[in-house]
Amino acid sequence: MIEYAMTGGPVMVPIALCSLIALATFLERMWTLRREKVVPGSFSSELVELVRQKRWGDAKALCRKWDVAASRVVEVALEVRSHSRSDIKERLEEVGRREAAELESYIPVLGTIAAIAPLLGLLGTVGGMILTFQVIETQGNVTNVGDLAGGISQALVTTFAGLSVGIPAVMANRYLLARVDNMLLDLEELSLGVLDLLTMSADEESA
Repeated sequence: MIEYAMTGGPVMVPIALCSLIALATFLERMWTLRREKVVPGSFSSELVELVRQKRWGDAKALCRKWDVAASRVVEVALEVRSHSRSDIKERLEEVGRREAAELESYIPVLGTIAAIAPLLGLLGTVGGMILTFQVIETQGNVTNVGDLAGGISQALVTTFAGLSVGIPAVMANRYLLARVDNMLLDLEELSLGVLDLLTMSADEESA
């Protein structure tokens, strides 16, 4: 298999590096984007109950106990719960954008690899065709097809390798972006639920 890959020439080295980077990035993001690392169900249900009971100290302690995106967002809302609804919402959106950027980190690497891997394959294809035409130019009338095999093999192998890396990278990129969107929707739903409870509590206290 290694010998087959090396027939693609030096372009196979960056293509192989792209495949390793893409795989490592995908596995790292899959580990990071687990629901229990972003919006754990047990945390959400317990937090909502504490906020509903107006146990602010316990709610803050719970947020500090859980080192997840949801806890960091909600804790900000609890700290400014005495402010107006618009101020609390603004703070939630500010922290939410920061957490969203953290969730989306490294995903653009997959998009970059999805774009450049086929181009590297095309570069190897051009190189292989150049070698083929050099053989024809050097030998003139080529009667042995084996003399052309090296260049043609390089052209085909690099194209295949580039597409084999680029296509999965595109799929992984789209999948992870969709996964982030789902996580952000859950995070937004929890944040709005807490915001509504805080607003209701403030209205009751001012009544």
